Amino acid sequence: MQNPSPSVAAGALERFSYDDSIVRKFVFATFIWGVVGLLVGVILALQLADARFNLGLEWTSFGRLRPLHTNAVIFAFAGNGIFAAVYYSTQRLLKTRMFSDKLSNLHFWGWQAIILSAALTLPLGITQGKEYAELEWPIDIAITIIWVVFAVNFFGTLKVRRERHLYVALWFYIATIIAIAVLHIFNNLWVIAGPWKSYSIYAGVQDAFMQWWYGHNAVAFFLTTPFLGLMYYFMPKAAERPVFSYKLSILHFWSLVFIYIWAGPHHLHYTALPEWASTLGMLFSVMLWMPSWGGMLNGLLTLRGAWNRVATDPILKFFVVGITFYGMSTFEGPLLSVKAVNSLSHYTDWTIAHVHAGTLGWVGFMIFGMVYWLMPRLFQTEVAKPKWVNLHFWTGTIGIVLYIVSIYAAGLTQGLMWRAFTAEGILQYPDFLETVTRLVPMYWIRVGGGTLYLFGAVLGLVNLILTWKKRPATYEEPVFEAPALAPNYQPAPASGGFMAMNWHRAWEGKPFKFTAWVVIAVVSASLFEIIPTFVIESNVPTIASVKPYTPLELAGRDIYVAEGCYNCHSQMVRPLHFETERFGEYSKAGEFVYDHPFQWGSRRIGPDLARVGQRTLTASWHLRHLRNPQETSPGSIMPSYAHLLRKEINFEQIPRRMKANQTVGVPYTDDEILQGAQQAQQQAQQVAAQLAKESQDLQGFENKEVVALIAYLQRLGTDIAKAPSSSSAMQEGK
Repeated sequence: MQNPSPSVAAGALERFSYDDSIVRKFVFATFIWGVVGLLVGVILALQLADARFNLGLEWTSFGRLRPLHTNAVIFAFAGNGIFAAVYYSTQRLLKTRMFSDKLSNLHFWGWQAIILSAALTLPLGITQGKEYAELEWPIDIAITIIWVVFAVNFFGTLKVRRERHLYVALWFYIATIIAIAVLHIFNNLWVIAGPWKSYSIYAGVQDAFMQWWYGHNAVAFFLTTPFLGLMYYFMPKAAERPVFSYKLSILHFWSLVFIYIWAGPHHLHYTALPEWASTLGMLFSVMLWMPSWGGMLNGLLTLRGAWNRVATDPILKFFVVGITFYGMSTFEGPLLSVKAVNSLSHYTDWTIAHVHAGTLGWVGFMIFGMVYWLMPRLFQTEVAKPKWVNLHFWTGTIGIVLYIVSIYAAGLTQGLMWRAFTAEGILQYPDFLETVTRLVPMYWIRVGGGTLYLFGAVLGLVNLILTWKKRPATYEEPVFEAPALAPNYQPAPASGGFMAMNWHRAWEGKPFKFTAWVVIAVVSASLFEIIPTFVIESNVPTIASVKPYTPLELAGRDIYVAEGCYNCHSQMVRPLHFETERFGEYSKAGEFVYDHPFQWGSRRIGPDLARVGQRTLTASWHLRHLRNPQETSPGSIMPSYAHLLRKEINFEQIPRRMKANQTVGVPYTDDEILQGAQQAQQQAQQVAAQLAKESQDLQGFENKEVVALIAYLQRLGTDIAKAPSSSSAMQEGK
């Protein structure tokens, strides 16, 4: 049933029903993709505990599956959960059916197609190589189209609403739609180099800044604001209590929307990013503690008078533990942004534990609580297995505790071992591999915790299916009545001063004015950071000896990106004593001006590679290491890349990729591009000859992908060693 014409006279009762079929679809997709994403997560946990679980296949290696896991959990599990919440609550809060049933279904099927395309392309090594933004350009375009469909449907529903004022949950939905659109578009600006290949228009430092402006705010506006909207609607419904404080909701919303957008650069402390940018990110991250805890307290205090029910109602248990994890994560996040703490935590599993506490605890439990509350209402029958809901809660909770405690321990162990020195002033653990093998017992505990959490999700999916099977033959579609809104609405004059919040009540009656203020908050805060980073040339001083990659090295870098090596290795030596002692001279901004995209990474399960080209590692060592890491590094948990010894280099595509790099600013000449394939073949023959010289059993690799990757690895960090001096080499430029 569609909405009647908005031309009906104001005050006349209109009849309408809600579209719950679209909510049912998103609920099923939420649980199905949730189980898939969590299953891949358990496989990855097994791979870190024992490399044999990589199965020796290129498609199932850790570097390729990890992006599949993160995308499945964030965009498939959490994304479908968000849409289920939005479609259910928006209709009821606005007393209207969604603007268009056709757009609702286009949104659903389009989003599932995007997820399926991600599930197919990421294991094939088709990736942009940017965390949480790995999907290549055709899928990026599809995401943009489907997000516009969602936005049109949502804002169209606002237009035809029968409730004048916007409830707080809707504020958070508006912020999500606006901010994600801005983040997705501006982080995913690229030049196309082939049907499934593109290069970011940003390079090095600027690409890192844009990526973590996007990455941190994807957490903010995809994993936080919509779930706060979910909290503000579904938890009061489940508790049968009103939201604790309307004024606190207002302060919570606007401070969160404005402050969050500034915080991304704190992910790049001590890197080549200008210090002013990371310091600014730290300051706003610390300020985030206040609005975040304001929201947490508003949620928990909503349960006043209903705490006696928490002990017996598993749905309220899910919500309470979820909000508690939100409070823990939003306290820890600002803590980790402080430079002194970040120097210990960054690149370690501490960050992994922090992310999973938020994802499994806050996001996962809020979704589970919502779905269990929705099940009897959507399927118009009782939950098939009520006891399983409580069992799901306890298995999930125990699973989270096992997971995060073991990985917090692993992260602290890593950080402390990396920085440990003997009394003589030398590194206590100079062999990086020793700092990895020490973590394996903790990784096995994580496997147990993750398996328990997955088991709970499987219970939930089975319970959902069994409840669906008990549905009536035909769903009832209740018809409601509400008067149309009066046209030419003029809010009452604000009174009582600023803190009375009457001015905000007036904004709520004009949703498009409200949306405009959200746009201003998001865009203005972003531009204050982005413009100086790109305009002030001294932020990225160039280095005279740094040159573009050769054609073969560019091909090798593309292989490095496709294999997801950044998921385990960083390329950023921070100016910290224990890092320069271990890896060499700290990294400079000018070293990365030709890197599209940057590959600094965010964790180290393997050593940093920024200076690997300066190490005395022969071509044959690299080949043996890639073929069987345990051959050169006993105890390594790195997967085998033996397929690179079999797959042939596509020399013909190299000129096109060089041309795309030229377009984004890499100074390849037209002649160099024209000769690109030939030059790559010549260098490949040189590397192959070097392999044959070093070992007689390493013959015939001149056309194999492994020689391109070796050429790239041997190049890393060598340009800086060629600089005559830091004073003469540094030039104010790009």
